[in-house]
Amino acid sequence: MSLAVKQPRPKKCSVPQCRASFVPRESFQTWCSPDCAVVIARGKQEKKRKSLALVERREIKVRKEKLKSRADHLREAQAAVNEYVRLRDAHLPCISCDSTPNDNDLMTGSRWDAGHYRSVGACPELRFEPLNIHRQCVRCNRNLSGNAVEYRIRLVQRVGVDKVNWLEGPHSARKYTVDEIKAIKAKYRAKTRELKKGEAA
Repeated sequence: MSLAVKQPRPKKCSVPQCRASFVPRESFQTWCSPDCAVVIARGKQEKKRKSLALVERREIKVRKEKLKSRADHLREAQAAVNEYVRLRDAHLPCISCDSTPNDNDLMTGSRWDAGHYRSVGACPELRFEPLNIHRQCVRCNRNLSGNAVEYRIRLVQRVGVDKVNWLEGPHSARKYTVDEIKAIKAKYRAKTRELKKGEAA
């Protein structure tokens, strides 16, 4: 007595736009027609292409990172600190002239800087010190060279005379390693993300 051949169960085509029911000829078949087989093959090729492109982008990023100079790392870390300061002080007026974003629209095109009280050139060891950096309008920071006298008056009001005296006092020279600079950049990017989360909440 011969056994009946077990017929394959119907499947649904794996192409999302199709999903037609069909009886597969092979157990691995997931498409209902040659056209759908082509769609699946192209999808696999596109996925492979994207995967290779992602690997390539990562390799390029690693190569670029290796080519960066210490000065490049310093610039990136300073940019991260400055972004944090501008966001931290977003509700405050300019540290030197008390102007607000609306006041500054005509003068500065609504652009804001993170201005150092003690400049990076004069006191590089305080370049990443948040007490030394505050949101400042472009006019005061760039056109008026920091507007230091007015900056100090409002800085005392904002952080207290003891902290301003500390900023103005002597500081040990600091030579950051590349790893330390990278850590500073990562730290302030994380702090900026936290502030943004707080704003979105």
